[in-house]
Amino acid sequence: MKVALPYLYILAIVTSFVTSFFATPQIRKLALKVGVLDAIGERRMHTEPKPRIGGIAVYLGLAFSLFVTIGFALHTTLFHKANDTQDFFGLLFGSTLIMLVGVWDDIMGMRPRNKFIAQIVVAVVSMIYGFHIPGFEIPGTDHYVNLPFWIDYPVTLVWYLGMMNAINFLDGLDGLLSGVTAISGIFLFAIAAGHAQAGAALVLCGLIGGALGFLPYNFNPAKIFLGDTGSLFIGYVFATVSLLITAKIAVTVSLLVPLLALALPVVDTAVAIFRRFRAGKAITEADRGHFHHILVFRFGLNVKQAVLLIWGVCFVLGAAAYWLSRADSAHQHLAGIL
Repeated sequence: MKVALPYLYILAIVTSFVTSFFATPQIRKLALKVGVLDAIGERRMHTEPKPRIGGIAVYLGLAFSLFVTIGFALHTTLFHKANDTQDFFGLLFGSTLIMLVGVWDDIMGMRPRNKFIAQIVVAVVSMIYGFHIPGFEIPGTDHYVNLPFWIDYPVTLVWYLGMMNAINFLDGLDGLLSGVTAISGIFLFAIAAGHAQAGAALVLCGLIGGALGFLPYNFNPAKIFLGDTGSLFIGYVFATVSLLITAKIAVTVSLLVPLLALALPVVDTAVAIFRRFRAGKAITEADRGHFHHILVFRFGLNVKQAVLLIWGVCFVLGAAAYWLSRADSAHQHLAGIL
């Protein structure tokens, strides 16, 4: 039985949303029972300890949606069974590993160095599964440059580490990261689906649904936080899906599209690293200099206002990324005709 892709996308989003929505209260009860709470502190925005392993719900939403839809997906004519199955299970394996790293950090605590090493291990495992940056097209030409492995894999490693930590740094206000995940995910889904990259689009549907199912419990005032469990997992999925898109879409700006859609956390992290380096601090040392902190403490916005403003910025960046991908596709198509 062949199933139309739009129905698969809808099934993935609905399955993920329902799973995350109903799993979150149970995970919250578990966190309260075992005492996995995010304590109050100088740079914290909440005034009382709150559960912080909510990312498990988003992970379950994505994983369950893929297990439900993968059987149907492999019966569609747009899926190549061997390659797409490897992509699905490779991504699930890697996301499970990084989710467990986040759980360990949220429950037991990890030294920054050990957490960084764990991220490197997960990134290397993902590269073994074939997730890497093989090359790029030179702007204005049809010439594709294949990167040698000694450039390809280090760049991919930096991409993974940068994205996971950028998303982690962004998780500072109630509902901020879950909303950004949904918004950026929607535009990346539109880009992937528009270029017939059904595998990447299906994964993004699972991520979007999971984030939206978690959001009602995470929006201000939050009842539960994503924690490193969620932020590392979300960063990993975004990094991997972006590689799938850039590796399989032969467009001039393919490397820029996901970077633009996720520009806010990337730029915020780059500024944070520079700020801490200039101040002689460790780059892992927390502070209140992130974009969302500035909106609250320097400009006087409340948490909801700051979150909504950042959501708006992400929407504009996502729309720009989508426009850029469509404009370049039109250019490539026109060049092919001429």
